[in-house]
Amino acid sequence: MSDDLRLITGALTDAPGLVLEHEPVPADQVVAGAPATGYQALDSSEAGEIGVWEMTPGAMRDVEVDEVFVVLSGAATVEFEHPIADPIMLAPGAVVRLEAGMKTIWTVRETLRKVFISR
Repeated sequence: MSDDLRLITGALTDAPGLVLEHEPVPADQVVAGAPATGYQALDSSEAGEIGVWEMTPGAMRDVEVDEVFVVLSGAATVEFEHPIADPIMLAPGAVVRLEAGMKTIWTVRETLRKVFISR
């Protein structure tokens, strides 16, 4: 992470406006379509890492880390394969907590961008 991307006390970081480089989701994680993800770390401390993550339309499987995130833009559904739970609909303003080891399927209908803190 370059120093110019670290969060600076009292300074603004434009999370919705960050330009992210996208990479295709690995084939073994793709469920539908041809999704790609982009990511930018912003800061890290004992509390965890703070960053911005984005996924383009499509569906992918993932195994989660301990994380809390806020959706900035987009629309998606997250299904929980393990532990089994009701799916959640993501839209701007949604706040979600995930635990390490959860197995999920992310189905993105409109490019999804979130800001997160994880461990």
